[in-house]
Amino acid sequence: MRKILVVDDDKHILELVSIHLTRAGYHVLKAENGVQAVGVLQSELPDLAIVDVMMPGMNGFELTKKLHDDWDIPVLLLTAKGELEDKEQGFLAGSDDYLVKPFEPKELLFRIAAILRRYDKPADSILQAGSVTINRKSFEVTAGSSTLLMPLKEFEVLALLASKPNQVFQRAAIMESVWGYDYEGDEQTLNTHIKRIRERLAKIAADVEIVTVRGIGYKLEVHRS
Repeated sequence: MRKILVVDDDKHILELVSIHLTRAGYHVLKAENGVQAVGVLQSELPDLAIVDVMMPGMNGFELTKKLHDDWDIPVLLLTAKGELEDKEQGFLAGSDDYLVKPFEPKELLFRIAAILRRYDKPADSILQAGSVTINRKSFEVTAGSSTLLMPLKEFEVLALLASKPNQVFQRAAIMESVWGYDYEGDEQTLNTHIKRIRERLAKIAADVEIVTVRGIGYKLEVHRS
């Protein structure tokens, strides 16, 4: 499970962001200021930090530079200001993205998914999940003597889930990764693709299953015989 550190001196914002991240399947670490955040980092290293700019003591820019220089942790800055100068200062400090308050929770999740995807290691050409082999170069899915040539989006969804078996992928992260941040359709598209992938897998591989994690998203499970 991906860990995200949320740093904000506004307890309401801190709790609100934490609730949405937890619902999306992230493990949340919380701090009310920069000093607390550094303390958290002594025992746990997050995959990403969400940092408020306007904080007493160590401000968001200073904390961002420390996170970037000392721990190489990607940072998404939150601020009530939208001036170009603040954005420039944030990026110079090492932030990866910038979100102005107030913001939609869905946009926050999309931006988080985009940052994490940029930091992921390059994908292997061949993925193995149980009896299923996924070739990212030829776009073929094989199991035993059976071969599937799937529509591209179905293939991309399957490959994403198979890249980390048993890890839950939140719906927003799947949509952003496969369809892109600017996709204007709805989540029913993902539901339809998952249904079709399940039907295809059921015909060639009884040991591989896409499981729905209620309220969060999906994961690919391999059943051992």
